[in-house]
Amino acid sequence: MSELNWKAARGLAQLLICLAILLFVPARSLDYWQAWAFLTLFSASVMAITLYLAKYDPKLLERRTKAGPGAERRFRQNIIQALAALSFAAVLIIPANDHRYGWSAMPWWMSLAGDAVVALGLFIVFLVFKENSFTSAIIEVDSEQKVVSTGPYAIVRHPMYAGALVMIIGMPLALGSWWGLLTVIPIALVIVWRLIDEEEFLARNLAGYAEYRIQVKYRLIPHLW
Repeated sequence: MSELNWKAARGLAQLLICLAILLFVPARSLDYWQAWAFLTLFSASVMAITLYLAKYDPKLLERRTKAGPGAERRFRQNIIQALAALSFAAVLIIPANDHRYGWSAMPWWMSLAGDAVVALGLFIVFLVFKENSFTSAIIEVDSEQKVVSTGPYAIVRHPMYAGALVMIIGMPLALGSWWGLLTVIPIALVIVWRLIDEEEFLARNLAGYAEYRIQVKYRLIPHLW
């Protein structure tokens, strides 16, 4: 296994361990089938995407391994990424506490529907990766990068964020928590802040992006915004 693949595997393992801690420690129990179902789905999906990139687009896989607040090159994005990490943690911690204290009474089929929404969001992200090899985890412009306007990019200008938002909406449902849906609001606001800042950066630094913004009207949600 190459050094890049080991790095990706370590990053995936660390992510899954963090997710498990954020779910089972606040829940104070391993008897939480919704969390196990979500973790199984999430880990299998992300592993499949990682294996695909390792085989067909290792350059993109390398770009995706450089992530997190410390990897960003601009202070504003350091702040945004830190807020995104905290907001994402809340999407897990609130449902875990909901499970512990029994705040919600959600039918089992709704949790499975939430898993389906999570899977849909991850599938959208996968389609973005297939279409655009320059979807770095940080905001940057590669010397060889060009504007992509095909596939999901023909529908909205930020399809990866759209897929991530779909996944996040599904997570509280998958974890059996009505109250957890409230955590979608702050992370959605952080996503909007990030994409607006990213658009300004790309318009200044990526040739053709200003024209692309005119060509594709919607940023995140088709026919809405």
